[in-house]
Formats: sequence, structure tokens, C-alpha cells
Amino acid sequence: MVVPEVRPWRAAKPHVVRIANAVRPRLARAAAAAKPRVTRLTKAVRPGPDRPSRTRNVRTWQYSAGAATAGLALAAGVVTAAGPWDANGQRTAERDRAAALERSGGADHGSSGTTSGAPRPAPSAAAVLASLGGGADIVSTKKAPPGQKALADVLKPLLNAPALGGTHTASVVDIGTGRRLYGSGAGKALTPASTTKIATAVAALSALGPDHRLTTRTALEPGTGELVLVGGGDPTLTAHRKADGWASLRTLATGTAEALKKRGIHEVTLSYDTTLYSGPALHRIGVNENLAPVSALTVDEGRTNGSSSGPVTRVGDPAADAAHKFAGFLNDAGVKTSAPGPSKACGTADTLATVSSPPLSALVERMLTNSDNDIAEALARHTALASGGTASFAGGAEAVAARLGKLGLPLSGTAFHDGSGLDRDDRLTADLLTALLVKAGDPADPGLRPVLTGLPVAGFTGTLAARYTNGAAGVVRAKTGTLTGVNTLAGTVVDKDGRLLAFAFLASGTTNPPEAQAALDATATALAGCGCG
Repeated sequence: MVVPEVRPWRAAKPHVVRIANAVRPRLARAAAAAKPRVTRLTKAVRPGPDRPSRTRNVRTWQYSAGAATAGLALAAGVVTAAGPWDANGQRTAERDRAAALERSGGADHGSSGTTSGAPRPAPSAAAVLASLGGGADIVSTKKAPPGQKALADVLKPLLNAPALGGTHTASVVDIGTGRRLYGSGAGKALTPASTTKIATAVAALSALGPDHRLTTRTALEPGTGELVLVGGGDPTLTAHRKADGWASLRTLATGTAEALKKRGIHEVTLSYDTTLYSGPALHRIGVNENLAPVSALTVDEGRTNGSSSGPVTRVGDPAADAAHKFAGFLNDAGVKTSAPGPSKACGTADTLATVSSPPLSALVERMLTNSDNDIAEALARHTALASGGTASFAGGAEAVAARLGKLGLPLSGTAFHDGSGLDRDDRLTADLLTALLVKAGDPADPGLRPVLTGLPVAGFTGTLAARYTNGAAGVVRAKTGTLTGVNTLAGTVVDKDGRLLAFAFLASGTTNPPEAQAALDATATALAGCGCG
């Protein structure tokens, strides 16, 4: 347990007050529901002249058990709604919500950009799902136990809403046991949109590990005075004055200048190396505000307005843009440079300085929370490199599929063409999406846990920040997906019985994105409150 220090707690106090106010109605309802039973139990143990002592002893443990159960239920409600403690004693979700409320957005690929001064997504707490277990057998539950409503009776009418178009599929799986609780066309492959990023995340973490870091470096060619800025494929490299924990181009320039001056060098020919990646830089969708041309060397994702997420006009050549900014930082540090041009660092070049990204786990969480297409395409390429393939759109897609196949996940009917889901020819099934989430919750694969911790929190973070305001805010965690005529949602929820469930809902042929999103949110909210068989 992290015990917050006084100063961080004071900073967090207003947020905690707000979250307490938000969950107070739920606690009141839970207390009201428990009151009759607690009253009966209290009467059962109350001493009386005609009540034998033996009965009192028997009733005492029943009362204790009932009270403990009610208390645990209330405590679980508070913790679930409030979210995990951050390292400084503040609720992670509440801090992100405060930042989110200062900007517009909330829809996938919507205008949810943040300025360079706004807080970035905070790293998550340590894994908390290590106790999950159970077999991997998948069965279909068609009838509910006595006294329970069948899950199909709850979900089917919601999924048949006109807003979800003519084609939709669904899957719900108990992560703890691996049992499928509901399926409707779950094996039918549809366009997944950005829920593709769940597959990319699992593949990248499996191939590289959660602690892997991406490194950008400078190399001095022997005898020529040529300095090469070598791109390492870090999509989070930043030129902002405040790096906020991400790899800083300014820091790299400072370290490089110091190394050059120690060698008595004050002027260099500057080049940049992007050969780590291959193939076309432009996605099949062409020039698009949702994705910069993909390069092994880029800063701030080629954004032109200081934002850190959401759609915005991008620079045409991210590598040249990064090199020109690097040249300016070197000049500020007292090293003159030529106008930079493309080159390739040779094997004998001396590395002068390096900067590395946060661990891959943090990149995955940022990708999923913000639906970051630039990170997704970079991670697909690094998956390809780790697998001995080519770092291109095609090579990344092939490597993701191959990696998931090695994990034994159901790939029948699926098709990958990119890592982000922007390609309309991508095809995934609800079965695969829930299987990916179940895999991420498997205690045998703790390195995949960032797939769950990175999912946006309903009503609080990322692409769900402005959704679920009247629904299961803080309870549902899910990756959104939106393309023209396509709306998808895949994630996790704790239901009324305390089960952690994985769900995937895919709809094609939608005509009104806000109405389709609301229909999907209503379905996930119903799943949270059902407690069905």
C-alpha cells in the first residue's frame, strides 16, 4: 500500500471529495438494500429473556458474516468507482479526468488533443490481477440459474437497437474462468476500427516484454566530422521543454554537445538516419490528421499545434522536422551544424549520447487510453523487428498476426493490414477480442497486464472521458473504435456478482456515431449491473 505524503494528499483532497460525491448515491442504494437484512440479523442476536444462549451464539456468527459481506460490498464499490492510487497519493483516474474536462473530445479520433502543458496519462499502479485463474474452456450459457435473468435476455434487445445498424456481433467471457457467458455472431469477422490496438498491444508486449525501451542516439562518423541523428522508432520522443518523463530531443542535444566539446569539436555536418523502418511512410488512407507519415525518427508525432493526442495537421516529413529542431538545440548548446540531410550511420560510428523512451508498458497504456495511432503503427513495426521481419505496414501486420497465433488465440477469419485499425480492410472477431482480454488477465502472462490497465476508464480517461456520464462511470474500462459506419467497444467490467468480465461489441452499417456509441455504452452499462447467468 502506498501511504500518501501530506503535500500530495492536500493536492488530491478536492478530487477525492468529488469522487466521494460521485459514488455517494451508489453507496446509499447499497446501504438501503442491505438495511432490512442487517436489521433482521441484529434482532436475531439481540439478548432477550426468552432467548436461549445457544441460539444467540449461533446467530452471532451469522450476523458477523452478513455484516462483513455488506461491508466488503460497500468497500468494493468505493474502490471500483475511485480508481487506483497513483504513486503520489492522488487517484490516477481523477487526475486524468480533471485534465480531460479542460478539453473537448472523448470520441475515438475526435478532437481530444491536449496542449503541451496539460498532464499526460499517468503510469498505472502495479498489476492487481495476479490472483485470476481458471481454465481456458469456452462454453455457452443459455439458461440462467434459478432466480437469475438470462444474460441473453438483457443484452439481445440492446444490441438490436436500430442505432447499431444491420450487422453486429458480441461476446462476453468470464475472465476468471474463461467461460463464455454470451455470444452472438462471435466468430464472424467485422471491421474492428481502433479495437485493433488491443491486438497490437498484446503482440508487442509478447514479442518485446513490458520493460523494453526504444532508444534514439547520436553517432559521430570517424574522420569525417559527420554527426548522425539515428532514429530508434520512438513515437513518443518529444521536443517540448517539459518532457514529462518521455525521451527528450533537447536532452539528447545537450548530451551530444557536451560529448563533442570534450573532443574539441564545435561544428559538424548533421545527418539523420531513418533506415530502421522500411516501406511506404504513408498509410493507405493517405494524408490524415489521425496519423503522421510513419518514420523511425519523429518528434511529438509530427504535430503542428503542441498537442499530445487527437487529430491535428501533421508535418509532411517528420524525420526532417526532427532533425531541424535538433540542429536548433545543438546551436543553442554552442555547436554549429550544416543543414541536415538523410544518411545512414555506419557500424564504426561512435555513439555520443542516447535517450530512451519509458518502458513499453507505458507506451501501450498511452496508446490504448488515447487511441494513439502513431504509437500503434510504431509498435507493430517493432513487433516485426523482434520477429525478424520488415518494419513496414505489411511487415508489422504480418508479425502481429503471427505473434497472436503463437499465443494460441482464435484467428479464424481475421485480417490485419495495420497496427492502428485505420485500415477498413482489417477484420477481427468478437471471439478474438475477448480472448485477447482474457489472455491479458492470465496470471501466467503478467507482462500483458498493461493491456488491461491502459483501457480508458468510463467517464474519466481518454476516449471514454466524455461518455458514461449517466451510466457505469468508473466501472467500465474499454477500448473504443470509430470509423465511418463502424462503431466498436471492447473491454472489461465487474458485474453485480463481482465477476470480472471481458466483452466485445462490434457494429457495422451504423449511420449516427453518437447514437451508436450511446447504444454500446448502454449495453456495457447493463452488463455491469446485471449479475445474470
